[in-house]
Amino acid sequence: MIGPGIILAGTIVGSGELLLTTGLGATEGFKFLWLILFSCVIKVFVQIELGRYAISSGKPTLGALNSLKGPRFGAHILVWWWLFMMLATIFQLGAMTGTVGQSLNLAFPSISRSLHDGLVGIDWSWLARKLDQSPELPWAFVTCGTAILLLWSGSYKRIEIVTTAIVVSITLLTVTAASLLPFTAFPIRWSEVGRGLTGADFKFSDTAALAAAFGVFGITGVGATELFYYPYWCLEKGYARYVGVNDGSQDWERRAKGWIRVMYLDAWTSMIVFTISTVAFYFMGACVLNPQGLDPKGTDMIHTLSRMFVDSFGNWTRVVFLVGAGAVLFKTLYLSSAANARLFTDFLSLAGFVHAEQANQRAAWIHRFSLFFPILAIVLFLIFSNPKAMTIVGGFAQAATLPMIAMTALYFRYHRIDRRLAPSFLWDVMLWLAVILISVVATYAVVKSTIDFTQLLR
Repeated sequence: MIGPGIILAGTIVGSGELLLTTGLGATEGFKFLWLILFSCVIKVFVQIELGRYAISSGKPTLGALNSLKGPRFGAHILVWWWLFMMLATIFQLGAMTGTVGQSLNLAFPSISRSLHDGLVGIDWSWLARKLDQSPELPWAFVTCGTAILLLWSGSYKRIEIVTTAIVVSITLLTVTAASLLPFTAFPIRWSEVGRGLTGADFKFSDTAALAAAFGVFGITGVGATELFYYPYWCLEKGYARYVGVNDGSQDWERRAKGWIRVMYLDAWTSMIVFTISTVAFYFMGACVLNPQGLDPKGTDMIHTLSRMFVDSFGNWTRVVFLVGAGAVLFKTLYLSSAANARLFTDFLSLAGFVHAEQANQRAAWIHRFSLFFPILAIVLFLIFSNPKAMTIVGGFAQAATLPMIAMTALYFRYHRIDRRLAPSFLWDVMLWLAVILISVVATYAVVKSTIDFTQLLR
C-alpha cells in the first residue's frame, strides 16, 4: 500500500543531507542534533495536509492551486510561481549531474585519462583540452544517459521499484558505517549525543553556527519541490481512485478515512527512512570529521567527505563512498526529472498551451519531458560549470516558494477539506507551528542566498 513516501525519501536524501548535514556535523559536532531531528519531523505535517486534500478531491498540486481565486494568465499566478521555481531548481539538477561526475571521476580516474589520451591520438586536441579542464564530463554524460534509460517507460511502478532499491541500499550503507564507528578510532561520543538531543550546547550568541543550522533546517527533510511532488505520487499510486468522487455518503467517508490512514503510514514511514539516513550522515560528520577539524567545502568537498570512510575503515572504502555519493545525488536527478515531467505537463495543460485531458495524451507528454529534463540539466552544467552558484539559484527559488505552499496547505485545511476528514486539534497546532517555522527559516534562506549569490558574482 505504501510507495509514494519512499519515492519522496529518494528525492529528499540528496545533496542537502550528503553535503550540508555532514558539514554541520563536521563544524559543530552534535550541537544541532535536536534541530536535525526536528527539521525532519515538522515539515511532514504540511506534506500530509497536501496529501489529504489530494486524496479527498482527486486534484494534484497544480490543479488545486489553479482552483484558487486570484489573478491568472491562462493558469493561476501561483501555478506560474511554481514554473519559476521549477526552472530555477533545474540548475540544482545540473549541479548534481556535475557532482556525480566528479565523484565517479575521483573513484575511477583512469577512465578520463584513457579517454584523454585517445582523443590526443586521433588529433582531437581541442576536446582533450576540455577534458583536461573538466575530467568529470564523461561521467556526467553517463549520468544523464542512465537517467534517460531508467525514465524511458515513464511508469510509476518502475520508478517505485528502482527508488526503493536505491534508497534501501544507500540507507543500509550509511547506517552500517555509522553503527560500526564504535569499533574504529572515531567512536560515538554518547555524552555529546545526549547534550545534542537536549540542545544543552546551543547558544543564540553563536551567530555563525546558527546561520549554518538555519541553512540545514531549510534543506533537510521535506522541501518545497517535495511538497509539490507528494500529491502526484499519491494519485499515481491510486489512493484517490480507490476513494472515488465525494457523493456525501458514509461509504465515501469510510473509504476516504481509510486511504488517508494509509497515506499517514506512507508519509511517516518515509519520514523514518530519510531521518535515519540524515542522522547517519550527521553522525559521520560529527564523529570523524569534527575531531580532526575537517570542514568539507570548496573544491576539496568530495575528497574531504570521503575521509569519513577512509579514516574510519581504511583506504579501500574510498571507492565505496564515492560511488555511494554519486548514487545519492543521481537518484535525486532521476526522481526530480520524473516528477517535474508530471507537473510540467499539468502546467502546460492548465495554461492552455497543450491539450492533455486524455490519459494517453498526458502519458505521451510525461514521457517526452522525462527524457528532456536530464538533458536540460547537463546542458546547464556545460554552460555554467559552477555547481555552487547553480545550487544557490535553486535554493533561493525553493526558499521563496516554501511559505507559499505551506500557507496553501493551511488554507486547504480550513476551507477545502471535508469536515468529516478534519484532523485533531493537536494536529492543527503542529501544522500551524510547521507553517510559522517554515516561513521564518525560508525568509532567512532567501536573504542568505541573495547575499551568497552576490558575493559569487563579484
